[in-house]
Amino acid sequence: MLARKSIIPEEFGLPGLASRMPRKPVFRDRVNKARFIAKNGACNLAHKNIREQGRFLQDVFTTLVDLKWRFTLVIFTTTFVSSWLLFAMSWWLVAFSHGDLDADLNKTRCVTEVKSFTSAFLFSIEVQVTIGFGGRMITEQCPIAITVLITQNIVGLIINAVMLGCIFMKTAQSNRRAETLIFSRHAVIAVRNNHLCFMIRIGDLRKSMIIGATVRLQVVRKTTTPEGEVIPIQQIDVQTESAVASNSLFLLAPLIICHTIDRSSPLYDLSAMELQCSDLEVIVILEGVVETTGITTQARTSYVSEEIQWGHRFVPIVTEEDGVYSVDYSKFGNTVKVTTPLCSARELDEKPSILIQTLQKSELSHQNSLRKRNSMRRNNSMRQNAGSSANLRRNNSAKVQFFTPGDGGQTLNNVT
Repeated sequence: MLARKSIIPEEFGLPGLASRMPRKPVFRDRVNKARFIAKNGACNLAHKNIREQGRFLQDVFTTLVDLKWRFTLVIFTTTFVSSWLLFAMSWWLVAFSHGDLDADLNKTRCVTEVKSFTSAFLFSIEVQVTIGFGGRMITEQCPIAITVLITQNIVGLIINAVMLGCIFMKTAQSNRRAETLIFSRHAVIAVRNNHLCFMIRIGDLRKSMIIGATVRLQVVRKTTTPEGEVIPIQQIDVQTESAVASNSLFLLAPLIICHTIDRSSPLYDLSAMELQCSDLEVIVILEGVVETTGITTQARTSYVSEEIQWGHRFVPIVTEEDGVYSVDYSKFGNTVKVTTPLCSARELDEKPSILIQTLQKSELSHQNSLRKRNSMRRNNSMRQNAGSSANLRRNNSAKVQFFTPGDGGQTLNNVT
């Protein structure tokens, strides 16, 4: 049995009309991907299948400095104890070859009071750490003992120099100074000087300054070339206003680093909706020389699309109080909403009227809010005046006057 044809043609039915209606672009939710740089500046990168492990042993000092403290302490302890045991065996062999281990020895020993391996181990510790309790000492009977003494002193000085250098470098690493270099939790995009700008805030908690501070911005994202090559991590340098004006920053107070989104910017084609669905990551690198130590330090952080607020601006945190500039770090990352077009910077350049209309709407809304605020204040003041006059009339009407006859005449009484 054939199906009956509808009286309404198919092109005018609901499916046909729905297929011809213009649809808004639908963006899929961004898949959660691992960020390249963590918020604390650590690199989220794992090295696997390194076959040439011997290259790390060719630079032992840097390897020791890069190790964690627990491994470094274990290596230090093992090195010292091993050197003491090694030279204790040498002193015991010297005593054994000279015959100093006999109990009834009447001749002069190479090392006095060295009669066993335990006493040789104690003498090795005394020689290497230059304690010298005085109970054991070397004599001139054995030239080989003098050679062992010189060798142990040289080896002990080398071990002490390496170990102390590693400890100093681990305690004075540049990343320790970077702990007091802070970045705003979020980045913002707003209109500044009639252009869309990407902005972050940086600050230094210490009074000792960072000399020659520079800030570099990079956009990291996955791209595909026209030839079909997939680049998983493409780093694109982003120009900032501070880099254009000068080569360094005067980081005396918290600064707002601004990047103008122009034709050379990787954010030029991104609108507010497309930004939330993109998988880009903006890396911020702050470098400089520590004023107190002269060591170059580097602080890093990154911002993914969820951490970039479109249409926000940082609140001012520097005020003048009693002739001194004060910085309120409790508002360091606070932002306020401002009127910002949701289109991309390319669309703003092609249609400047969008920005003008947006600014006019914001001005009208601002004026309306001011009118509403003034009217509310006026109404509140009128209500207060009306309430005060009503209370005054009520208090005056509460006083009643009447006469009561008395013995000698009439008395006027007031009752409230």
